Amino acid sequence: MVVLVSIDGLRPDAIDAADCPRLRALRARSAHTARARTVMPSITLPCHTSLFHGVPPERHGITTNTFTPMARPVQGLIDLAHSYGRRCAMFYNWEALRDVARPEKLALSLFKYHGHEAGSDQVIADWTATWLNREAFDFAFVYFGMTDEMGHRYGWMSEGYLEQVAVTDRALGTLLDALPAEAHVLVQSDHGGHDRTHGTEMDEDMQIPWMLSGPGVRAGHTLSGPVSILDSAPTLAHLLELRAPKEWEGRVVAEAFAS
Repeated sequence: MVVLVSIDGLRPDAIDAADCPRLRALRARSAHTARARTVMPSITLPCHTSLFHGVPPERHGITTNTFTPMARPVQGLIDLAHSYGRRCAMFYNWEALRDVARPEKLALSLFKYHGHEAGSDQVIADWTATWLNREAFDFAFVYFGMTDEMGHRYGWMSEGYLEQVAVTDRALGTLLDALPAEAHVLVQSDHGGHDRTHGTEMDEDMQIPWMLSGPGVRAGHTLSGPVSILDSAPTLAHLLELRAPKEWEGRVVAEAFAS
């Protein structure tokens, strides 16, 4: 099983500033970097579209949080996995992300509106833990959206933001505890933030954490080479034994693997 966890708006420096033992423990057994880079504009839907499709907004054309079909479609990770017969699931609390996959490509899709409630990420984690133990999936995408919500409400790196990072860390722990030992897990963010916003080329907005763990991955290794959000889809496709589309501009993060 391969699991992608996106923690919206999580800045790398928040992992050490907040009470988040599960993120720090995951980092300790992962190939990781605090200097991965997202794309411009550093906004949720453009960033996730790039994450799943391996191309920047200049190519996929989505530059706001409103979905528009691509003029020249690029196959996304979930669509690719489905074409290989892989069973994919998605658990999320921001509805606009429904468009990271084309219709009828998911074996399971569960959305619950976050309602601006701090515990919304825990609900998503509980659902995910239940279903991953109920059915077999090859790939699961899990999205926690409340860190970004509290960044906009209180400001990035504020007390309210860091309290939410801690709450989401506990939700992540619920998910991790439900996974089989042989699972590969990639935990990352889509963008950071500053003050009460994001979307700029500032390092605070563009720099994201990226942590990959699982069999064959170099545990406790700080990646020395550059990592882009565009590299996530090729790396996940590699773990799923899929051939990446030639249009993808990212690369497999080979340094993360033991051999």
